[in-house]
Parts: sequence; C-alpha cells; structure tokens
Amino acid sequence: MKKEIFEELLLSVKQAVAIERGELKPGRVFTVKTKTDVARARARLGLSQEKFAALLGISPATLRNWEQGRRQPTGAAKILLKVAMRNPRVVLEAAA
Repeated sequence: MKKEIFEELLLSVKQAVAIERGELKPGRVFTVKTKTDVARARARLGLSQEKFAALLGISPATLRNWEQGRRQPTGAAKILLKVAMRNPRVVLEAAA
C-alpha cells in the first residue's frame, strides 16, 4: 500500500474515533427511515397493501409509492392516515 493512501486511511480512522467520542462533528449525517408513516398506519390496521389501498380508495401502486417515499399523501388521505395511526379501530369501523 502506498504511504499516501495509508496516511489518508489512518487519518480517517482517527477522525471516526474522534466523532464517536464527540470530539469532532461529522461532515455528513445520514438518516435511514425503517418505515414510513404510511406503512406504520397500514401495519396498525393489519391490512395488506391491496386491502389498505382499497380502504383508502387509491390504487395499490399509489400506496407503494407512498410507502417507498417516492410520493407523499395529500389532502383527505393524509388526514385519514393520521386517524388510522391514532385510532385504527375507528377507520376499520367506518369502512365496514
């Protein structure tokens, strides 16, 4: 390994240790979402994507776009999702 590359790698390791100890701020921070609010709402209702999409009156493709973060729900759908998160039983009863 070339000395220049080794020194660069060594510096990176030292910076990582300093960041971990809180002595240095990271240059970038990445946040990884494990689940979207839409996916959480669907999980709380215990429904498949197809059934949840039908409940909302949307296509399964639209629901997948919401869950994968490519699009965001708006208007009434956004409010219904909030209700589903807070009180899933009410949504199921209203749909029956």
